[in-house]
Amino acid sequence: MIAKLSGLIDEVGSDWAIIDVNGVGYLVFCSSRTLSIMAVGEAIKLIIETHVREDHIHLFGFADHGERDWFKLLTTVQGVGAKVGLGILSALSADELVQAVASGDKAAVSRANGVGPKLATRIVSELKDKVGGMALGLAVQGSAGDGGVVTAGVVNANTSDAVSALVNLGYSPSDALRAISHIAPNLGDDPSVEVLISAALSELGNG
Repeated sequence: MIAKLSGLIDEVGSDWAIIDVNGVGYLVFCSSRTLSIMAVGEAIKLIIETHVREDHIHLFGFADHGERDWFKLLTTVQGVGAKVGLGILSALSADELVQAVASGDKAAVSRANGVGPKLATRIVSELKDKVGGMALGLAVQGSAGDGGVVTAGVVNANTSDAVSALVNLGYSPSDALRAISHIAPNLGDDPSVEVLISAALSELGNG
C-alpha cells in the first residue's frame, strides 16, 4: 500500500498529476488546491491515500495530512465518493471546512461541484460531532509551526485548550468549537485560555 510519494512532477492535468519516482510514473488524483502548488519538473512530496478496487487501483495525493484526513472523513458520508471529496477540498480548504461544518454552513459546502443542498445537509449533519476533534488535531499539528494557528486564526494553542476544556465539561466538540469560533475574534490578540473558557461558557449559556 502506497502511503507517500516523493519525486519529480512529470505532468499536470485538470484533476491529476504524474509523479516520476526514479523513472516510474505514478498517476495521482488531487484537489485543485494541491495541483496549484505543482510545477512540471519540480520536486514534490505527497501524502497518498490508496484505493484498491476489483477493477482498479487509484492513488489520491494530498499536500498535507490535514487535507488527507478530511478526504478520508468526507468519503465516510453516503454520497461522497472520491471525486466529490476532491471537489469539496478544491472548493474549501481544511480550515474552511472546519468552520463550515462546525457552524452548520450548508451553503459553503454546496459551493463544491457535485454537492447539492441535500448532500451538503448530510455532510454537515454527519460530521458536526467529529469536526471538533479534527480541529484539535490540526491545532496540535500546527503548534509546531506558524505559531500554532491553523484554522483561519480560530484554532491555536490556547483555543484548542479551551475547546478541550469545554468538551471535558460535557459540551460536544462541535458546540465547543462553534462557541470559541464566535467569541474569539472579539477578545483581542491571543486571549488566555481562562478568558476564552469564561466567554465561551457565557456564549453557550445564552445559546
